[in-house]
Amino acid sequence: MKRSILLCSLILTLVYIPWMAVAGTPVKVEVLYMNHGPLQDSLEGIKKVFSQYKGKVAVSWFDYDTKEGEEFMAKKKITQHIPLVIWMDGQVKFKVDGKDMVFAGFPTGAGPQFFQGKWTMADLQKVLNQLTGKK
Repeated sequence: MKRSILLCSLILTLVYIPWMAVAGTPVKVEVLYMNHGPLQDSLEGIKKVFSQYKGKVAVSWFDYDTKEGEEFMAKKKITQHIPLVIWMDGQVKFKVDGKDMVFAGFPTGAGPQFFQGKWTMADLQKVLNQLTGKK
């Protein structure tokens, strides 16, 4: 009897611990950004969106103009001048409402027209909801 209880406990532990580790793994978010004036409002908006996912996202910030930023760009093979790129779980391209979405450049309606991407903070939130299971 004791042996079967011990065996059941061991099996439950071996199944439960890995399941909890996977269930609790936060979404890895990497942000490459230019720390310049025109982008500051957009960065604040992005930080506000991320703040809604405490414990569900792990955000790393890489300033384009620093050594760490340069090393990160080399790792990601970024060679062009781009004010902002967001990766989530290693991906840069996502489906939002049936459309392919890349979180690069300024959000739509922000910053210089030439550097505007085709995404909004609401799009960013939709993807994070999908990745974190938040409703």
